[in-house]
Amino acid sequence: MKRSARIVIGSLALAVGAVPATMTTASAQVAPGETSLAEVLTSDGNKFDKNAKDFDIVTEAALAVIGAKPDTPVALLADGSTRLTAFAPTDQAFRLLAKDLTGKTIRSEKKVFSTLVEAAGVDTIETVLLYHVVAGKTLTSNKVLKADGARLKTAAGATVKVKIRQHPLTITLKDRDRDDRDARVVLKAIDVNKGNKQVAHGVDRVLRPINL
Repeated sequence: MKRSARIVIGSLALAVGAVPATMTTASAQVAPGETSLAEVLTSDGNKFDKNAKDFDIVTEAALAVIGAKPDTPVALLADGSTRLTAFAPTDQAFRLLAKDLTGKTIRSEKKVFSTLVEAAGVDTIETVLLYHVVAGKTLTSNKVLKADGARLKTAAGATVKVKIRQHPLTITLKDRDRDDRDARVVLKAIDVNKGNKQVAHGVDRVLRPINL
C-alpha cells in the first residue's frame, strides 16, 4: 500500500477528533460517539495476515481508493461525524471474488488485493466499496433485523435488498449478480463500532453492483 494513502486516511481520522464509543444505561440515553470506521478497522496495525475472517483487504482497498482519489466519497469512512452503515466483506469474501474473476484460488491476502486492483482498477473498486455503504443511516443489527424486504440505497446509487430468515437466523443481502450466492451477514461480526454514528457488519461475500 502506498504511504500517501496511509497519510491521507490518518489525517482524516485525526481531523474529526474521534472519541471513544459511548455507553448507554437504563437511566440515560447518550448521544452517539464519533469514532470513525476507518479508525477502528486500522487499529489492529492494518496488515495482511492469515486470518480470513477479518477485514484487511477491504481496509487496504479503501486506503488505495482514497490515496488515488482524495475527494472520493469513500473518505466518509474516516469522518466519524457522518452517519453511515457499512457491510464489510471479510478477507475470505475477497478470496472468493478473486477466484470468480481469475478462476484461481489465491491464498495470500496481499496477492488477492493486488490481483483485484490489477483486474478491476481503482474506479471499479471505488464503485464496489460504495455499493457496501448506506450513507446517512446508522443501522445497528436491531434495525437490520426489522428490515426484511427493505431495499437499502447505497452510496453507489444502486440498492441491495434485505432478506431475513429466522430459523436458523440468516440475514441475506441480495445484490445485482443473479448467478452467484448472495452475501450473508456474519453474525459473529455485527455491530462493529456500535455506540457511534458509523457501524459495520461483516458479510461473507463481496456485493456486486452488476451481473458478472
